[in-house]
Amino acid sequence: MKKLLPLLLAAALLSAGPARADTTLLNVSYDVMRDFYKDYNPVFQKYWQGKAGEKITIQQSHGGSSAQARSVIEGLEADVITMNQHSDIDAVAQRGKQLPENWASRLPNNAAPFTSLQVLIVRKGNPKGIKDFSDLIKPGIAVVIPNPKTAGNGRYTYLAAWGYALKQPGGNEQKARDFVSALFKNVPVLDTGGRGATTTFMQRNIGDVLVTFENEAEMIAREFGRGNFEVVYPSLSIEAELPVSVVDKVVDKKGTRKQAEEYLKYLWSLEGQTVAAQNYLRPRDKAVAGKFASQFPAVKLFTVDEFGGWKAITPKHFADGAIYDQIAAANAKK
Repeated sequence: MKKLLPLLLAAALLSAGPARADTTLLNVSYDVMRDFYKDYNPVFQKYWQGKAGEKITIQQSHGGSSAQARSVIEGLEADVITMNQHSDIDAVAQRGKQLPENWASRLPNNAAPFTSLQVLIVRKGNPKGIKDFSDLIKPGIAVVIPNPKTAGNGRYTYLAAWGYALKQPGGNEQKARDFVSALFKNVPVLDTGGRGATTTFMQRNIGDVLVTFENEAEMIAREFGRGNFEVVYPSLSIEAELPVSVVDKVVDKKGTRKQAEEYLKYLWSLEGQTVAAQNYLRPRDKAVAGKFASQFPAVKLFTVDEFGGWKAITPKHFADGAIYDQIAAANAKK
């Protein structure tokens, strides 16, 4: 009988089927998306366990968008990268050689499952009477913005201001540059990421206005209370596409391609789009967008494509020695 016990145990294990080992994915993202993925990950985990019978662990890394992209280029093994600008994922493709340069064509909507835009967060009662981007260059207005060198949030604000000035009557490149220069003169501190800028504004009580993504306003409300600030929608803003991609070199090394691809594809599902809308990200799905339409005011928008896309914008405005650096250096001398 003792000799039969090991055989019976082995037979019982075989009859139970092969054990499914847990898979771990690392999502390297920008800092304003902490709350969205905190809500989205359990929804996907439940879906995947029901579909594949596999438990999946999802780890998160958050920081300034461009800084996060550099970390991946330098070796941080992200299964997926979820950024707020295409240029950061392009850098991982071009400089890091970790995914193909046509990565944006592999998913719908140029690989951006939802969008956002830049809004103005002001103190309760709006004591400085801030109504539009034009108010941000007035004397005595302190503007909180993350650093455009490290944060996509900061780049979108820079471009929103540039485009706003360019599209005013008589607007041109020089007037846009002068406008952006005047705005950054009013910036008392440049945090490395959007969440850091929120902390500076809300907890350190620095600044009269915080310029950030629309969805960050909802996160501020949840954390600090809805009565402590107001959201001002400008007359014109920039549409922010928030792209995602699998990091091919990592998933092929780890054997996680299937899970990583499904994790991103599910962002376009009804459930994924609903979680996005609940977190004040503008969904692509028309039915979900209609259901949540009341929380998304209509704003006249322009896109990065109007400036030639990120491949034209980055070297012109944000590369070392480009226009932003020139503006920062000139302002530092004054």
